Parts: sequence; C-alpha cells; structure tokens
Amino acid sequence: MFTGLVEAKVGLVESQIEGTGKRLGFDLGHLCDTVQIGDSIALNGCCLTVVEILGTTCWFELGAETLSRTSLGKLTIGCLANCERSIRVGDRMGGHFVTGHVDGLGTLKQRRDEGEWSYFTFSADKPLLRQMASKGSITIDGVSLTLVDVNDAIFSIALIPHTLKVTTLGDLRVGDQVNLETDILAKYVQRGQFPLA
Repeated sequence: MFTGLVEAKVGLVESQIEGTGKRLGFDLGHLCDTVQIGDSIALNGCCLTVVEILGTTCWFELGAETLSRTSLGKLTIGCLANCERSIRVGDRMGGHFVTGHVDGLGTLKQRRDEGEWSYFTFSADKPLLRQMASKGSITIDGVSLTLVDVNDAIFSIALIPHTLKVTTLGDLRVGDQVNLETDILAKYVQRGQFPLA
C-alpha cells in the first residue's frame, strides 16, 4: 500500500529483456539504505518487487501483463521514474490509499502553464473515466492528485509548483502517456460492492 506522495525521482540505469518480460535496474540512491529484497516499491505508480540489490541499484522483474498495462516498458536508460516505498503500519497518511495496481494508461492532451502552476488535461478509456469524479482522487504516474473536471472523454488536474518540481509530471509533454490508478473506493462503488458491509 502507498500514499501517492513521491519520495524521489530515480533513474533507470539498466534494462534487460527476459523472455516476454523485462528486468529493470533503478538507482534508488539514499532510499536504498532501508530497502531489502522482497520489498514493494512503487515506480511511476506501479507496485514492483525488489529482486536484487547491487549498491544503490535495485532490480525489478516486469511480466508481460505489467508491460502491456503500464508505460514502464517504454522507459529508456536515463529516464526518471517517481519512486515511493510502501507505507508501514503507523505511518502518517498523506495523499490517499494507493495500491500500486495500475488500471490503464492516460494521454496528455493539453498542458496550460500559468506562471509556476500548470493545468493538464488527459484522455483515458471510458471505463476508467467512469471511476473518476470531480474533486475525487486519482494517481498519475504514482502521484496522488485531486481531479478538477471529468467528463466522458477527458479529465483535468491542476499542479502546484512543488509537485512539478519533485515529480516527473513537470517534464510531461502533450502526447506523453502516464500510468493511471483510480480511487479504490470508486471501484467498489461501481461494482456495487462495499468491503465494510
């Protein structure tokens, strides 16, 4: 479980094809001090398992399903990813509850910069848009954000200067794809299932 509050931008330092999957090595820098093999790490919002640690580089294995549903397989050496370690019981909860299970991809359709702020409009598949609501939560490339407007074709967000600086979202250009995870509560409501009932 994660919060969607990015701890660092980490670089992809090695990529290997393994059958229908990939093995990716990210330099986690100082975050690696508390990471162990088997830990869950969210990279651009996708929960991955640490399978090897060499110095400050952590290795992750991505299967065909992960590669088909996320943008991680398109990253090249030197690309940055948003990184968050999983929360522990008793941690302060910021952002919102994020599972790290990417639901699908969105595409940046419009970017409007106003001073140090930015306003982004994304397109997404209709099933995902049905799980979004204005003022609700969305996770974009691992970043917990508040939705501004939502309709049957697009959704929009407003980004503060801090978020633009400390995450990869500030580098997005029109046409770029992002990983999306809708709010877990919206999934249960859509299916008419309530976990506490």
